[in-house]
Amino acid sequence: MPLCFIEPQDAIRVIAESIGREARRQLLGEVVRAWVDEIPEPQLAAHYAKAIDDLDEHDLSMLAAWHASLEVGQPIANRDFLVTVFPSLGEHRREALKIAAGFRGEEAFDAGVAEEQAMETVLPNLSRERCQELAQECVELYLWDRLGCDN
Repeated sequence: MPLCFIEPQDAIRVIAESIGREARRQLLGEVVRAWVDEIPEPQLAAHYAKAIDDLDEHDLSMLAAWHASLEVGQPIANRDFLVTVFPSLGEHRREALKIAAGFRGEEAFDAGVAEEQAMETVLPNLSRERCQELAQECVELYLWDRLGCDN
């Protein structure tokens, strides 16, 4: 019978503090994707609008190019277009939000915003089951980091 003395959210935080920069970047990406997976359907559009609000022109262009691959019309790299077309993405809405949130997370990471701050914002919104899955992914990421990736 396994014993567990630490909550999954705390395990994720501990692992994040003990891995290198590249592994932390990947871990933060996994946390953001897990958060997007748990957002209730009616809230997706609001979170998408919020995520793209802070994106720069380069990221908006990349997101518009992704929209083009779905053939939802002639993509325009501006916030109004991206927000307007979001409902028509259907089953691809979560993926669009993951991409937009990922760009935003990358910018925050590059600007030196602490991963801890991002985790404090996101982890409490995840279900215990999702945190357990994420903790397992973190253990794998920890092993990858410790077995010799370049940091």
